[in-house]
Amino acid sequence: MSYLGIDVGTTGCKVIAFDEEGNVRAWAYEEYPLHHPRNGWSELDAEEVFGKVVRCLRKVAEGIRHDPPVSIGISSQGEAVVPVDAEGRPLARSIVTFDTRGDEFVSLFREKLGEERFFAITGMPLSGIGTVNKILWWKKYAPEVFKNARYFLCFEDFLVFRFGLPPAISFPLASRTMMFHVERGEWSSEILDLAGIPPERLAQPYPSGTPLGEVPEKFAAAFGWGKGIVVAAGGHDQPCGALGAGVIQPGLAMDATGTVECIAPAIPHFVGGEAMWRNNLCCYHHAFPGLYTTLVYNFTGGVLLRWFRDQFGEKEKEVAACLKKDPYEVLLEGLPENPTSLWVLPHFTMTGTPYFDTRSAGMVVGLTLNTTKKEFIKALLEGVSYEMKLNLELLRNAGIPVERLRAIGGGAKSPVWLRIKADIYGVPVETLSVSEAACFGAALLGRKAKEDIRDFGALVCDLVRVREVYEPDPERAKIYEERFAVYRRLYPALKTVILQEGGMP
Repeated sequence: MSYLGIDVGTTGCKVIAFDEEGNVRAWAYEEYPLHHPRNGWSELDAEEVFGKVVRCLRKVAEGIRHDPPVSIGISSQGEAVVPVDAEGRPLARSIVTFDTRGDEFVSLFREKLGEERFFAITGMPLSGIGTVNKILWWKKYAPEVFKNARYFLCFEDFLVFRFGLPPAISFPLASRTMMFHVERGEWSSEILDLAGIPPERLAQPYPSGTPLGEVPEKFAAAFGWGKGIVVAAGGHDQPCGALGAGVIQPGLAMDATGTVECIAPAIPHFVGGEAMWRNNLCCYHHAFPGLYTTLVYNFTGGVLLRWFRDQFGEKEKEVAACLKKDPYEVLLEGLPENPTSLWVLPHFTMTGTPYFDTRSAGMVVGLTLNTTKKEFIKALLEGVSYEMKLNLELLRNAGIPVERLRAIGGGAKSPVWLRIKADIYGVPVETLSVSEAACFGAALLGRKAKEDIRDFGALVCDLVRVREVYEPDPERAKIYEERFAVYRRLYPALKTVILQEGGMP
């Protein structure tokens, strides 16, 4: 049997078919463009996204022609929303997460509810990225769109609706809208009343893994499939990735390294309080039913190494081409064994948690004429890891200790970086047999819905196997702990410079 996992991201979508042992049977990926009609605006053409998902489904269907899928689960980017008519046709482009138009509506909730109350309801620190603020923008500036929209849907519920089922959204994705009462598991009447958004114009929320219905025969026939394909409530992409990495026990966390570095732990209960919302830490539903999660992240993340490759790695790219290797592999060969004497503040884009500072900038401290290229490269990896160690400390202070990390994403392919992380974090870092964790997590939820699995945790633990463990080296860990004390002072010092007259713009 095959189980499909769909992952709808900001710049592309992926569909993967897994067998009963968690092996990849077929996969397809399609990209789509982001549109930026004005400064600060970021949009997706939802019809184009749906078309690319269908293309991926067709390619995968061809690869599993003799073993059609029995279930579908969907992993989705957060916050992005599209207004649709009663037939599911988009009435405007989708406004995606980092579009800034929602910022002006933050004051409404700050004045009427306050940040502490807002967090207590939604589990989300108050900000402009929430779906509710994007809908309010249409209400104010595109009233015809707001008036004519039958539903305002995120991408999971948009796909469910276009598959031919009533619009349904998972608890984790509903949480990202900032309209969801996270502990009650329902839309918040308090927030919807303030926004003037009737709940019937939103999808029905369900716990992840809930069966939503079967793919209608008309839609399934387009791929050569028959009846009985169950669609499950899926989740937001990060919790789906955590599920796909087997992060379903307290003390365990996913460490996803791509363009963004993100850590997502499993939490047994909702964690509120000032230590969370003042540090921009969320708390919302995990894709594993009954658990919660939070996210700490650095927007620069793995893109820092890509920046170095593109700006200073011409020689390494030439060598890689000759040897038919990945340029990153060449860049990371021969790095110093011991910690460097450099400190890199990895704010080359903007910061992530806890600061959300758009004015910060990158910083490299400790350069001398004896600094080598390989030292500099290692320092970049150390800088990102120092930043995430800072976030891990914030989690610990909020009562969410992380004792082991499971690495996924591009960074999980680098033993060098994994050793650095283990030494800096002071906890073991594990690699996994599973690839494409977000799709796999979504596929697992589809399987849960199809087979009515009672001990879902046992299935996850059976299929997600640890491949290798990187333990902290005590001597290096001690040095890193001492140098981390210096790192902690970099951002406050830079912030002081920026705020001074004549500082950075």
